[in-house]
Amino acid sequence: MKAYSGQNIRNISLLGHSSSGKTTFTEAALYATKVINRQGRVEDKNTVSDFDKEEIARGVSIGTSVIPVEHHNTKFNILDTPGYFDFVGEMYGAKRVSDGSIILVDAQSGVEVGTEKAWNNVEKYNTPRLIFLNKMDKENVVFDKVYQIIKQKLGDKVIPFTIPIGEADTLKGYFDVLDKKAYEYNGADVKETEASAEYAEKAEKYIEALNEIVAESSEELMEKYFSGEAFTQEEFIKGIKTAVSTGELCPLFVGVASEAKGVLRALEACERYLPSPAEHPVYKGLWNDEIVERKPTEDEPFSAVVFKTIVDPFVGKLSLFKVISGTMDKNTHIYNSTEDKDEKSGGLFFLRGKNQVDTDMVKAGDIAATSKLNYTKTGDTLCDKDNPIVYETIRYPQPTLYMAVYPKKQGEEEKVGTSLNKLSAEDPSFIIDRNSETKELLVGGQGNMQLQVISDKLKNRFGVEIELRDPKIAYRETIKATASVQGKHKKQSGGAGQYGDVWIRFEPCEEDFVFAEEVFGGAVPKNYFPAVEKGLRDSIEHGVLAGYPVVKLKAVLYDGSYHDVDSNEMAFKLAAQLAFKKGMQEAKPILLEPIVKAEITIPDEYLGDVMGDMNKRRGRILGMEQQRDGTQKLIAEAPHAEMFQYAIDLRAMTQARGSFTMEFIRYEEVPGQISEKIQADYKNEE
Repeated sequence: MKAYSGQNIRNISLLGHSSSGKTTFTEAALYATKVINRQGRVEDKNTVSDFDKEEIARGVSIGTSVIPVEHHNTKFNILDTPGYFDFVGEMYGAKRVSDGSIILVDAQSGVEVGTEKAWNNVEKYNTPRLIFLNKMDKENVVFDKVYQIIKQKLGDKVIPFTIPIGEADTLKGYFDVLDKKAYEYNGADVKETEASAEYAEKAEKYIEALNEIVAESSEELMEKYFSGEAFTQEEFIKGIKTAVSTGELCPLFVGVASEAKGVLRALEACERYLPSPAEHPVYKGLWNDEIVERKPTEDEPFSAVVFKTIVDPFVGKLSLFKVISGTMDKNTHIYNSTEDKDEKSGGLFFLRGKNQVDTDMVKAGDIAATSKLNYTKTGDTLCDKDNPIVYETIRYPQPTLYMAVYPKKQGEEEKVGTSLNKLSAEDPSFIIDRNSETKELLVGGQGNMQLQVISDKLKNRFGVEIELRDPKIAYRETIKATASVQGKHKKQSGGAGQYGDVWIRFEPCEEDFVFAEEVFGGAVPKNYFPAVEKGLRDSIEHGVLAGYPVVKLKAVLYDGSYHDVDSNEMAFKLAAQLAFKKGMQEAKPILLEPIVKAEITIPDEYLGDVMGDMNKRRGRILGMEQQRDGTQKLIAEAPHAEMFQYAIDLRAMTQARGSFTMEFIRYEEVPGQISEKIQADYKNEE
């Protein structure tokens, strides 16, 4: 494959609901452009795009695949992203390096949740996009009905550029709105044919809508439109491209990806209307806290962004990147400016699924891969060391589901940790955390499927099996009353004795732990005060109810006694620990649980269900805020213990339309019944 210049490249991310046909579209593009002789099928597990073992086993995309194809002297880098919501992080990486998107819509299912999420994303970032209305040959598919649903859900900016001729099993071809010609499907290609006048009439209606949008693309065209003067063909096409580039127009194309029908027409539309990498505005980065600019041209210094990492136990680490500026060849010195490290490339190639296509050069705007970069991770900037720049890294959504990781075989803790770190290089959207209190290893992700895939990858790639459990809660203990107690440690039977005697007053306070002394007359010598404090600080690590750390406690040493010979620091430390146990039991100890604040964004129709569910979780609704997009943000507080599976439950309640963030805010007393159960469980474990 030759090295293409930026103006002849289109980087396109495929977005949409799971099973809308993104991988099938990719396969059809490979077949239609003669890269493969036979189109693979997801059901047959033989597609170029889904090559990972986990993808083949599940029949769904898990990671973004890059599939380059060539057509009309243009290179299309198709980024096939997963539709399943747990792998939304993959879409963030693909969107970072694409200049436009194709949203696939299943004509039989209409606008699904994944369609809405993809649309909201491209709207948020004004991404140029077009829609490919797939599966037009399915039973009961009526184009006009589907289009009305799309307009209702996504708005008037969606306008058909092709109209199907025939419906469902009588689908024969399409009428091109702009060309005003009819085409009959002939395999992946088409041939011109005749069509009834009704198609031309429909097309005129859409042309009028396009004229309005084109008029809004410039003041000059607006004046021309209102004066009743027709646009020239050049003005019309230029206006459409401007409207698509700014996100004000979304062309819709029809087809059947499983038979490669309409796919070439969609690619040709990408070539004509979506911006090339060379048309991207000047890129901005930082170096030494100063803004640095790079034009997306070949004569600029080399710079690139790594948007995906693939870790394979046999092949090693592959880094996929987009060249932002300049060119890269096999001899280019690679400097990782994010990590301030020099790297040595292990080769230069284009990836097509898992297949490597060697190349000597990659130009600005193109997507390629290299191997054996030791320090480089997803989101890093690679550049010319003499002209350094650091681009903004990829921002991933925060994990919403955390699970504790336990190896199934004893002694494999270290192997699990090492393997998880390798996987996190491949998928930065999940995080690994060691809870310092519970000592558990936690993984956090977007949902249970993502965490299950991680578990399966650990087994299949690295030979370690794990069990995922709900994490332990980091409870606390405190007291509600004041108690004054004696702690006396006395051991005087033969040999050197031990003697320590303290009177300590325990009382609630606002700080986590305060030690004070009110000793008069030398009842306890000052040199033993640190030993008493040390004994108490060691004791508060494990409370008397269920062994949890003690907080909001003030301990005042106010009296005691000592022995001239037998007293020592150890004796007073042990005496303080005895006093702690007595004092905690007498001062009305209670358990505290962590409370989290949740901000839940949901469509209005789910408000009642979500509020009712929050009440069942012992939660409190603090308020609601109407969002710009019409959704509601619900602000609530709830015990952390009730929120472990919330990511899964909210998805079920809202058909995956809801999202939330969660943060710890404080500790509160555990209700009596629940406290008793926690204590009983602790005693059973003991």
